[in-house]
Amino acid sequence: MRTHGHRKGNITLWGLLWAKLVHKIHLMSESEWRNLGVQQSQGWVHYMIHEPETHILLFRRPLPKKPKK
Repeated sequence: MRTHGHRKGNITLWGLLWAKLVHKIHLMSESEWRNLGVQQSQGWVHYMIHEPETHILLFRRPLPKKPKK
């Protein structure tokens, strides 16, 4: 999904992995979410917590700049 100059995506965590996170719901650094096993290209930022479904991690990254013509 593209909005306001960012590409957005989400990742859902289930089972034992989520059980490890329940006590520490916060915006995670790249090293934290990578240590959980999340794999994606560099540049993604965990930017929001969706309170009704905290097992869904919301990520975004800036869209590449278009070259000027």
